[in-house]
Amino acid sequence: MEKHYELLLDDVIGLAHKAAEAILQVYASEDFDVQAKSDQSPLTLADQAAHSIILEGLQALTPQHPVLSEESAALPYAKRKQWHTYWLVDPLDGTKEFIKRNGEFTVNIALIEDHQPVLGVVYVPVSGVVYYAAKDAGAYKRQPDAGSQSIRVRPCPESGFKLVGSRSHANQALQDFITCLGTDTQVTSIGSALKICLVAEGAADIYPRLGLTSEWDTAAAQCVVEQAGGHLTGLDLHALRYNTKDSLLNPFFVVFAEVNNAWSRCLHRLHEQLESAESAETAD
Repeated sequence: MEKHYELLLDDVIGLAHKAAEAILQVYASEDFDVQAKSDQSPLTLADQAAHSIILEGLQALTPQHPVLSEESAALPYAKRKQWHTYWLVDPLDGTKEFIKRNGEFTVNIALIEDHQPVLGVVYVPVSGVVYYAAKDAGAYKRQPDAGSQSIRVRPCPESGFKLVGSRSHANQALQDFITCLGTDTQVTSIGSALKICLVAEGAADIYPRLGLTSEWDTAAAQCVVEQAGGHLTGLDLHALRYNTKDSLLNPFFVVFAEVNNAWSRCLHRLHEQLESAESAETAD
């Protein structure tokens, strides 16, 4: 039976919008409490409010599909591995950027089927911009008071790359990769899943993430960039897959429009260096 995932998009975008409104109410307050979760990542009332709205909405929309959210209680893999189709949610991606009040945070909602994202919505509360996609239905960007526009990755140049990196999680490995690409590389730092969406809409060529993320950080935007003609893969250039192991942490990854000899050479070199360092640590 043919599946039309895009039929769910309007309802999911509506839920993301409601969650964004709740986030903005907290954002507009003079101050708000910030708690530390067990992994020391920050948590605010905005995260919790958005989680409740999305969880309730998705359970009403598709009661047959379980929901896994960053703010859910931890679920053992023994239970999760039985899921064929489920929702994967980050109610507020970029909490550090939310706390800094720089606007670079998103609401991420993805539908996962057979370990792959088949629907993705990335909503930017401060601007009202939403990126969305569904399998075999294309990728789109909608701005407030404007219609939706189809988006597409841009052809990758041989040099002069536009690279986008994390605002809060830059490290030496990223700097080494940029150095390898060359001095004509343009670097933009920004928070949350917006980095992936910039590649999807052709505003950037490559986004290497050489630090830890979780599966809810990437799933929705992975659907967007893939339906826009791009890729989100591990450093081995194999697409990220979901709910395949006990840990919900992603490997290091890279987002790109197409494989290019110049940047893939740098990535291969970096991959070898990281593997060598990991082997040395294991030996110690």
